[in-house]
Amino acid sequence: MGFEPPQRLVRALGETCGDAAAAEWLGQLPALADDALSAHSVSLDRVCAPGGRTSLVLLVRRADGTPAALKLAPSAAGPEPERSALAHWNGWGAVELADAPDAPAPGEALLLERLHHEVSLRSLPEAKALLEAAGIVRRLWVDPPAGHSFESVAERTARQVEPMRAAAALDPALEPLVPAALAAREELLQDSPEDVLLHGNFRQSKVLSGERAPWLAVGPEPLTGERAYDLARLVRDRVEDLIASPGGAATARRRVKKLAESLEVDQARLRGWTLFRAVESGTRALTAGRRQDGELSLEFAGWL
Repeated sequence: MGFEPPQRLVRALGETCGDAAAAEWLGQLPALADDALSAHSVSLDRVCAPGGRTSLVLLVRRADGTPAALKLAPSAAGPEPERSALAHWNGWGAVELADAPDAPAPGEALLLERLHHEVSLRSLPEAKALLEAAGIVRRLWVDPPAGHSFESVAERTARQVEPMRAAAALDPALEPLVPAALAAREELLQDSPEDVLLHGNFRQSKVLSGERAPWLAVGPEPLTGERAYDLARLVRDRVEDLIASPGGAATARRRVKKLAESLEVDQARLRGWTLFRAVESGTRALTAGRRQDGELSLEFAGWL
């Protein structure tokens, strides 16, 4: 199968997997796609573009003509934890696996029900989008399966501490925010109130329109921990609009309060995790050379 992977994927994959690993996987991608199409007995409609930042999505058809989506991602992007989470949710609030749990997965491929990839919650007015998002994410917060191997919030955030410190050491302007974010993390981890399965990267663009249900979550980076951690990324959604608004800071604080109350999450804990995740995202973007994205996340963090 000859094709050019979407440029968004080519640009972004190195940040997630490292440049060498990304180049190696992208070089193998045509063969991996051919193997996956054959293994799942599906035919290609087209490549989904612009697609994701860590995976290639092929729009395909099964032998009976049913539309589906075939997602290929390098192992560093976590396709196996994603498969396990989707299997556990079993279509409840999330896209449904279309293959059998023990189906072969060449190239770490996932066969999924096809959603309307061009229609996410970001197509709705902000207030309506947040309301729908809250209803979806609530469904995903279930007990993890027995004997699971998902990492915890403590484990995932522990890997992020040193890169944040390194970024602050190189840029004195980060010094007030990074220590505050790390202190918030330490305090929050001392007394975590619950341990449920989390989406891990939940935001409006990760909720797509479907046929089986109006809205379904996609692209989990699953882990276990408290709900406030999962909700923290949603708080920062449409950050570019918030920054451009004269009342952005007040709107951001109201959003924390409103989401915490509607989903019965402790407001102070949501604020703390939102601060940590915004600073982590901002420092990571700066390190990767995405200066505009980094500055938006850090300005948002400063409001908190």
